[in-house]
Amino acid sequence: MLEILYFCSAFICGFIVFQCRLPPLIGFLAAGFILHSLGYRATELLHNSASLGVTLLLFSIGLKLQVKTLTKFYVWAPSSLHLVLSSCIFSALVMLLARFSLPLFVDLNLETALLIGFAFSFSSTVFAVKVLEQRGEMASFHGKLSIGILVMQDLFAVVFLAISTGQIPNFWSLGILILLPVLRPIMYLILDRSKHGELLPLFGFFFSLLIGYQLFEFAGLKGDLGVLIVGMLFAPHKKSAELAKSLLSFKDLMLVGFFLSIGLNATLSIEVLSAAVILVMILPIKVLLYYLLTNLFKLRARTSLLNAFTLSNYSEFGLIVCALAASNDWVSNQWLAVVGIALSLSFIIATPLNTNANFIYARYENWLCKFESKQRLSIERPVELGNAQVLIFGMGRIGTGAYETLSQHYPNAVTGVDINQQSIDQHLQQHRTVILADATDPDFWQSINHSKVQVVLLAMSKHVQNLLALEQLQASGFQGKVSAIAFYPDQQKELEELGVDSTYNFYRAAGSGFAEHVTETLS
Repeated sequence: MLEILYFCSAFICGFIVFQCRLPPLIGFLAAGFILHSLGYRATELLHNSASLGVTLLLFSIGLKLQVKTLTKFYVWAPSSLHLVLSSCIFSALVMLLARFSLPLFVDLNLETALLIGFAFSFSSTVFAVKVLEQRGEMASFHGKLSIGILVMQDLFAVVFLAISTGQIPNFWSLGILILLPVLRPIMYLILDRSKHGELLPLFGFFFSLLIGYQLFEFAGLKGDLGVLIVGMLFAPHKKSAELAKSLLSFKDLMLVGFFLSIGLNATLSIEVLSAAVILVMILPIKVLLYYLLTNLFKLRARTSLLNAFTLSNYSEFGLIVCALAASNDWVSNQWLAVVGIALSLSFIIATPLNTNANFIYARYENWLCKFESKQRLSIERPVELGNAQVLIFGMGRIGTGAYETLSQHYPNAVTGVDINQQSIDQHLQQHRTVILADATDPDFWQSINHSKVQVVLLAMSKHVQNLLALEQLQASGFQGKVSAIAFYPDQQKELEELGVDSTYNFYRAAGSGFAEHVTETLS
């Protein structure tokens, strides 16, 4: 089967790229281009795998998205303005290039230029979510902002496709939108009764593919939007995080097919490569617009920068728009290859930007802050540590357990720090002292006074987060003890080499903790 060759090639290229400290998805894209140059093409099974991966991705986004996020002024306003402004700017540049009689651009008219400008104004949901997940920042403020903007773009895409394809919602659409919230208690009951085994991921497949995608397509609505909405219905449930985790491996594997198919569908030529490179060269305009518009709505310079870097790419939606235009003979089929290559190149450029985002902000902080609004949103105002002697970064299961134990030794002197407001609200209900802050944020360390702090525990779920926090902690001149969790021996070694006083191997220590618990119980 060709698919075996495709996925083996993806592994080899992904492995090589990963050794260069770059995300494997760049290797998957490269594998697609290499296979295409050797005469291979995407198969129907690969296309189905890619579609399934995107569907599961949208469902996972919905599981982590709160509806109230989209109603925030600083989400829908910059998103809408960016779409309009970037579409106009990109369309004008395309028309200018047509005036110079450049290949592929010369045949475009005003209508097709507007269409291409609209397609390139979108950012990739797949790339953004992968980057945020790898950095453990899905629950951060700038992560939620990026996802909110992407969801707003998806809503614009639904409207465009409905108008351009003539696919008008039918009689059933209103009933489905009304019925789903009514049936939510029953859906919650089914989720509870699915427990924790193999039924849980199957539950995700059933509700994302059948109830979400197929039901909305039947009603004349975009299936991708349906998957997102159904995921959002489950977001408030206590098992939503566990459900998302159960689908993680399936989603990641299927998305390999998505990245492979982009490269396999791109027919390379000098004209196509030239057009793609030109479009990538104007990508900084799009990134700058994201930064300036979010700053305009009172967001901090760092939040605006990280959001702009997360969205500093072109979207797979451009492929959909160009496929539609090509099918109607509005543009040549070569534009599909142009979009595919420009999309791939934008991913390659955006990867190091996101990897080094904190370093770039720290280096250019003074200049970036010139564009920052003098007023701050309440969620981004500086925090106070009070009388804290112990700081715990990451209030998940490990951090919470550490908080309970240390509170007995340091009464009223332990403070937890987390980036998830929903998690903090739950801790506050349990009368724990927890504040909202990002441990990887240089501004946080500059704004606090940690002279009273004796011990810092780095208990965040992603190893890279603990490393970045340790770097900021050391740069701030902290003189106390630092302890950090790790999941593998090589991570422990890396932390110890960087100066951590003690490390805690979560998996190895879990057995010791269980044995101690049994000993205490028996005695």
